[in-house]
Amino acid sequence: MPAPISEEQKARDRAALLDAAEAHFYERGIQAVGMDAVRAVTGIPLKRIYGLFATKEDLVVAVLQRRDRRWRGSLSEYVERREDPRERVLSVFDWLGRWFAEPDFRGCAWINAYGELGSTSPAVLAEVRAHKHAFHEQIAAWVEAAADAPAEPVCLMAEGAIVTASITGDANAARPARVAVKALIC
Repeated sequence: MPAPISEEQKARDRAALLDAAEAHFYERGIQAVGMDAVRAVTGIPLKRIYGLFATKEDLVVAVLQRRDRRWRGSLSEYVERREDPRERVLSVFDWLGRWFAEPDFRGCAWINAYGELGSTSPAVLAEVRAHKHAFHEQIAAWVEAAADAPAEPVCLMAEGAIVTASITGDANAARPARVAVKALIC
């Protein structure tokens, strides 16, 4: 009988699965990547994978949740370095421009997940909506501190820049959005 797997090993396996799944889902698409591909990359047996994530949908949700914490955390860290509240709002677009210029940029993971599974997976749809709500709340807090201006146009500019950069491949898509937001809040 094999020895039981320690909690440490489960944590390492979970992290390895999330890393591999996130990279493959983001690069190739969720539906194009089967659990066998995740197994092949990680070397973790399918039985153990399904012990950690009962379904592929569970793995997708976990990937999106972890990516949300890291993505919005990176944004906050970048924005909060600025003292001036208006510069904080504008720096959202600077951060987006840096993200768009990354060599592995493939657009918004949540929009991509929604496009693939949003109509068929209530769990994925809920995670996508939770991320978008949190992102908009994050921006709204910065806008509220900076100006007597509505936050929704700023959120729409950010979302539009993300989609534009994704579809066109233009890493500079955040620049015109930044200019428009500057006119709105200054």
